[in-house]
Parts: sequence; C-alpha cells; structure tokens
Amino acid sequence: MGRKFFVSDCEGPISINDNAFELAGHFIDDGEKFFEIISKYDDVLADVLKRPGYNAGGTLKLIVPFLKAFEANNENIINFSTENVHMINGAVETLNYIKNTMPSFIVSTSYNHYIQALCNVTGFPFENTYSTELDLDLVEISDTEKKTLKQFRSNIIKNPDFDVLEDIFWNKIPKLKSGSLMNMVHPVGGEGKKDAVLDIISKNGFNPSDLFYIGDSITDVQPLRFARENNGISVSFNGNEYAINESEIAVLSENTTITSILADIFNTHGTSTVLEFVELYSENPTKSLEADYVNGDLKNTITKSKLPTVEIVNTDNQEQLIKSSTIIRRKLRGESIGGLG
Repeated sequence: MGRKFFVSDCEGPISINDNAFELAGHFIDDGEKFFEIISKYDDVLADVLKRPGYNAGGTLKLIVPFLKAFEANNENIINFSTENVHMINGAVETLNYIKNTMPSFIVSTSYNHYIQALCNVTGFPFENTYSTELDLDLVEISDTEKKTLKQFRSNIIKNPDFDVLEDIFWNKIPKLKSGSLMNMVHPVGGEGKKDAVLDIISKNGFNPSDLFYIGDSITDVQPLRFARENNGISVSFNGNEYAINESEIAVLSENTTITSILADIFNTHGTSTVLEFVELYSENPTKSLEADYVNGDLKNTITKSKLPTVEIVNTDNQEQLIKSSTIIRRKLRGESIGGLG
C-alpha cells in the first residue's frame, strides 16, 4: 500500500470566493455581468463543443485583456486578493489537520496572486499549490487599444451572441498587443488540473489509487473522474452538476470538518472504509460517527454544528443531490458565484 495523498480545489471546498469573478467586478465596468457572459461561453467551449486544446476555466484567460484595459496590474490585484480571502467555516483547521497527517496539495484555476494570499492566511505551503500564472505587467498597451477593448466589452454585454464572442476573442483580440498577454495565460482547469495531479504523482512516487480529490465545478471534472476511475476517492463539496456527475461522494455542508473526517479515514483505512462510512452515515449520521475509525476530536467538532449531508452518488439520488447542492452552494457563495459553472 502506497502513501495516501490529498488534493483539493480551492474556491468552493476551501473558500467561498471566486477571485476572478470578484476581480472582474472590481476593475471592469459592469464586470460581474461581463464575467457571467464569458463564463457561460467558456462552458459551451469546454463542455458542449469540447473544442480541442481548450480547457474548462478558460474564462481566466479571456478576461485578461479587459483587466488590463481597466488598469488592473500585479500590485493592485495582489492587494485586492489579500483583502478578500473568505474561508468556508472550518477550512483553516481542515487544511492544518490534513497537511499534518498526509501529503496535501491545492490545485486551483484561480490566479496565483489569490492562492498566495490564501496561503498567507492559512499557513498552507505555497510550494504545494498549482494555480494559473498571471503577470499583467509583462505587456503595456496604448490608450487607443484600451478604448478598443472597452468597446468590445460593451458589444459583448449588449449582444452576447456566440458568434460575436467568437469573432472578438479569436479574430480581433489576437491582432492586438493584449492578445499576446492573453496567450501567455494557461488556466489550470479541467485537463490542466488533471495534469497537475499527474505531476504530483510523478514527483512524489504516489499511486493513483491513493488519491483523495475534492472539487466543486466544471474545472474539476477530469481530476474527479481520474480519482474515481483509479479507485481513489472523488468528492463533490457543495458542487454543481458537473462535479456531482463525476464524483462518487457528494457532500453538502456549511463546514469543512466532514472533509477532515473523510480524508482521515481514507488515510488510515483506505477507500473501502470511506465508502462504508458514507453508506452508514447516509442511513444514521450519529451512529456512523461512533465507529472506531472516526477520530474522536473530529467527531466532537462536527457534532457541535448542523450535520452535513453525505451520500454515495447514484442514479436514484443524483438529481436531488444536484438540486440540494445548488441551494447550499448559492447560500454560501451568493447567487452569482454559486450559479457559475
């Protein structure tokens, strides 16, 4: 038996932020609406068209010229991100507990500035993270180009037709200086997250079956599927339909202590015992927490607040889990962020 290891998405399972959405809202005129349009376009490219070479999370690439046009730079993005790290209840304790018991990593589509800020808040080692690298200061653009990009933004908001976005992003922006900046950004989402997991495995000599992966969105589809298909543990934490459809376990919770419990059981007893626990928990949560493989301190912590929903995902409960998970997702993260893919 190899050494178990833990890999988590960041926004959703650890924090309530969507940093890129928040950056767009802060810097770009009508930026939240603009981001929602680009995010839906991103979902179509990644999940419907499955465009070759395009990964889920590409929104973080597509908004870069517009952040630049509205005077975002490395310094003010770092400052904004540092001031706006908002954690799920219990997440700091969960990260500290798990990283002290098993090798732990964060794999996030978020920009590196935000992940560094979160690591500063939590004490999680930044060297154990993967994120989307962004350097807005590498390319300077003229005032004329900024005006052009602002007009593109207006056109997209007024007419968010698929063909309009196709023309702007793949015909017009590549001819601008900011197009080179956009091309430098390679979002860590979808296959990019799976590649990060494979890099972790390669560098550390781990076995795929020893992977515990937890995520919540379309950018987690490939690593969740990889964990499930290799007999590891795949968990959707307040996930949307994309995450739940690829996960063996669905968690609906306002607190991350359940993540600590599942990871701890996996680390000490393996996949089959985790699944046994979840089956028992879904029938009788209180009784399942009395099992001798459940850490006593974690049991005491989780019973101090509302117990989460934890179920094995199957065809009978899948639709209801998606509905219920969407409700708590939007409650914790807000209607706008909770509704993103």
